[in-house]
Amino acid sequence: MHDQPSYQPLESSSFFADGRASRSPVPGTVPRGHLREDTHLYTGRVEGKFSAAFPFPVTLEIMKRGRERYDIFCSPCHDKVGNGQGMVVRRGFSPPPSLHIDRLRSVEAGYLYDVVANGFGRMSGYASQIGVDDRWAVVAYIRALQSSQRVSLTELSARDRSELERQEDPR
Repeated sequence: MHDQPSYQPLESSSFFADGRASRSPVPGTVPRGHLREDTHLYTGRVEGKFSAAFPFPVTLEIMKRGRERYDIFCSPCHDKVGNGQGMVVRRGFSPPPSLHIDRLRSVEAGYLYDVVANGFGRMSGYASQIGVDDRWAVVAYIRALQSSQRVSLTELSARDRSELERQEDPR
């Protein structure tokens, strides 16, 4: 068994009529874990259009995971708040758009998912580094960032207002 003949992938062979040692998969074969029938989850689209809704309920755990992934992958360019003034911009790279501009606040969640997965403009896609569920978590966190920067003082609780006033008055 130790000296049994074997072939390397894509090596030629005289055993099969087509001369190939590697066999083609049976038509319709799907690799385990790659069926991806849920286009909403895997592409951010429903019936070919970007979806405004998330494919699963957004929980506190998902938001925490989204913040963690955002801080790792997005903040170097977009900064922690999403203004587009991250560390790489301070080192001379072109700034990305702020996540708080009207155009990006009004796009569908599926569009943001697509940009995280496939990139846009100078931004590379992160599909190979950020898993599907984590991409949606990042989008949820971006939505939270966008909301957090547009809250009026009247919408804050008394405790939050006093904390904000305390931070502004350094006495």
